[in-house]
Amino acid sequence: MNEINLINRIKTVLNSDYIGDDCAYLKDLGIVITQDSLVQGVHFDKRIMTPYQNGYKAVMSNLSDIAASGAEPYYMTVSLSLPNYTVEEDVEDFYEGCKFALKDTKVQIVGGDVTGADNLYISICVIGKTENRRISSRSNAKIGHKIITSGVHGSSAAGLKILMENLEPDKDLIKAHLMPVAQLDFSKQIAEQIEEDYAMMDTSDGLIDALYKIGTASNCTMSVDFERILYDPNLEKYFDNYKDLIFYGGEDYQIIATVPVDLLPKLKDYTIIGEVIPKEDSVVKINYDNDVENINSIDKCFNHFGL
Repeated sequence: MNEINLINRIKTVLNSDYIGDDCAYLKDLGIVITQDSLVQGVHFDKRIMTPYQNGYKAVMSNLSDIAASGAEPYYMTVSLSLPNYTVEEDVEDFYEGCKFALKDTKVQIVGGDVTGADNLYISICVIGKTENRRISSRSNAKIGHKIITSGVHGSSAAGLKILMENLEPDKDLIKAHLMPVAQLDFSKQIAEQIEEDYAMMDTSDGLIDALYKIGTASNCTMSVDFERILYDPNLEKYFDNYKDLIFYGGEDYQIIATVPVDLLPKLKDYTIIGEVIPKEDSVVKINYDNDVENINSIDKCFNHFGL
């Protein structure tokens, strides 16, 4: 069982036009809505994260989904399922982390639910406003669009590996994993200025995951030049497999978008990593100096079911 196949089966059963992106765009209401669930042992590890960091990161991961849609996050509900050994101070610290993650936004936490469970479960729902913004869809990549990204990739996965394997600490890489930042400003500048349909996703499940899902949904090939991708140089210092961390590591919460060339002069703080080209034998094509790697699956990316 994998996430993509399961979602496709659910979409078929429900016969829904809304399922497919990380946010559902409810145009008649002028909102997008997303819900994300996090499970101890699958999405986070209490041995390396404090309750405060857990609350912060849980909120940021959901803000990132709203950013990927192009909307502005506005309201949030937070639900917790807690084991009976949970102490109240940890719950308070969790919500302090949530508040800190929201300090530079207009988002209010307006409710949620608390219940008992055999493990720690977090479920967050966010509503975003779409006024004066063009909302993205992963099916909207067009031939000739430039593929752009925010920030660097591979840092969060490297930070996690350092923490889990007790390697020599690197404060920047560890911070990238524990305290990521949703790219709301990057998303805003695109959504408020673009004048045609476009694709946008976050890279929470990995850079290749986002490229592959956009290419598949848009029936095109995403051609990427490796030397253009930004990453922390310390990745090469720590890890022989640093390229895998860059492509498959996930949880960087950066944004990838496909945009027309004439939009680029209006944007700032972006990196062009490739171009959308007509469909070839692969969904993602990675160009190295003297080699090409063709990718037709995301088997190496994060799988929520651990299979």
